[in-house]
Amino acid sequence: MWQRPGFLIRRLNQIHIALFFECCKGFEITPVQYGLLTTLSERPGLDQTSLCAEVGVDRTTMADVLRRLEERGLVKREPSPADGRQKIANITTKGRRVMNEMYESMREAQVRFLAPLDPKERAEFVRMMMLLVEGNNQYGRTSLKHFD
Repeated sequence: MWQRPGFLIRRLNQIHIALFFECCKGFEITPVQYGLLTTLSERPGLDQTSLCAEVGVDRTTMADVLRRLEERGLVKREPSPADGRQKIANITTKGRRVMNEMYESMREAQVRFLAPLDPKERAEFVRMMMLLVEGNNQYGRTSLKHFD
């Protein structure tokens, strides 16, 4: 079991999430929420379907994440000017401030996670993870747009 890629990936995810929460304590933001805030800061005005493809989560999870962020005043949703049946999301000033305040803590989690590897190994590890995601993207519950 200890050599199985799926087991190791799940374990690495657990470790990464624990480091993220340790480094980012006090912000009460999850890694998925931080990813969503980052996406909205770079690409404002996306609808829920587009956000799912950008962040790689399903519609139900996205709706819950958006609702929680909106309740905290970090995201605002409003009807799309192009299609009133859809809602578009934007990061608020407060959301951008929280995201920016968290940046160094989030980076610390990334650095600590990759610390056992030397710089060359880190680059190779990330490169190989990207190959695996790209090669298997269609099997995820939501396909990441970046890899389509």
